[in-house]
Amino acid sequence: MSEPVEQAAVAVPPSGLSLPVFSPVVAPPSLPRRLALVAGASLAWLVVYLSLPAAAAWLTHGLLRLPASGHLSEAVEFFLYDTPKVLLLLVAVVYAVGIVHTFVTPERTRALLAGKREAAGYPLAAALGVVTPFCSCSAVPLFIGFVTAGVPLGVTFTFLIAAPMVNEVALVLLLGLFGWRVAGLYLVTGLAVATIAGAIIGRLRMENSVEDWVFRARAKSELPGSTPTWAERLGLATQSVREVVGKVWLYLIAGIAVGALIHGYVPSDFMASFMGRSSWWAVPLAVLVGIPIYSNAAGVVPVVQALLAKGAALGTVLAFMMAVIGLSLPETILLRKVLKPKLIAVFIAVVGTGILLVGYLFNAIL
Repeated sequence: MSEPVEQAAVAVPPSGLSLPVFSPVVAPPSLPRRLALVAGASLAWLVVYLSLPAAAAWLTHGLLRLPASGHLSEAVEFFLYDTPKVLLLLVAVVYAVGIVHTFVTPERTRALLAGKREAAGYPLAAALGVVTPFCSCSAVPLFIGFVTAGVPLGVTFTFLIAAPMVNEVALVLLLGLFGWRVAGLYLVTGLAVATIAGAIIGRLRMENSVEDWVFRARAKSELPGSTPTWAERLGLATQSVREVVGKVWLYLIAGIAVGALIHGYVPSDFMASFMGRSSWWAVPLAVLVGIPIYSNAAGVVPVVQALLAKGAALGTVLAFMMAVIGLSLPETILLRKVLKPKLIAVFIAVVGTGILLVGYLFNAIL
């Protein structure tokens, strides 16, 4: 006979009653522990980042045994170097921006801009657009919330233009890849385009070109909430890294792959003649090519890097980049839900003209 199996006694509640189910509560890491994890991760990040050139060269020429020169070698080494480099920069940027986002939310932004006079609203909207979390899918709810909260139409458009165009991820990636000069030009010109375009749309008084139901919608009220602790802010930043990097890594690798092909196989003379300063048609062509491309800032920066390395003019490349992330076709399609075709056409024309002027200006002076 087999031994009887002992079973844990289970309390059976009286008929009609149920026992509460208790789940174990796992306390979140404390602030000292989170700070220690951040310090350790930062040190590992720095060590890996500094070792990337040697690692990419060894993988290309040592492990894969590709020759020291040649189109394939250049393309492969570019890809093996830039992929981890840009991913590392992206993780650092998103983590830092994730902390910033715990202080500046879309709801707080809307509250700050509501009731502001237009003269003060335009620069404030442009500045807040840089640090406020925004993507194409949130264009419609943000537009409705801003308009119904009393934010002027022009100020609303300034924010909607600046938020994707002057992307904080793109800004820091450009700073890390090209230095303060290119990053500064991108920041200043992007904010200028957003501010001037919003002011022009505001002066045209096109409120009648907004769908009627938008003004009848009631603005979402902001519920008061407790201020997060620093431990919670660091936890939210870590969560932001998981979400953002998880969404964009595929676009990033695709962009780096395109950049590697340009770097390795496209002759410098061809790129210089196609996107150089002397080609007057290069800037409008770059804008037209950039508009239908659905990418994010992280995905387009490696392409920009390769284009500049091959001799493309800075103004033309900036115009291309701004068209990709500032005149996104998906965002324009989504805005049709709240805007009539006339206002959408004005939006595209004003922003597109601003981007063209940026391209021509920097091709002329640099």
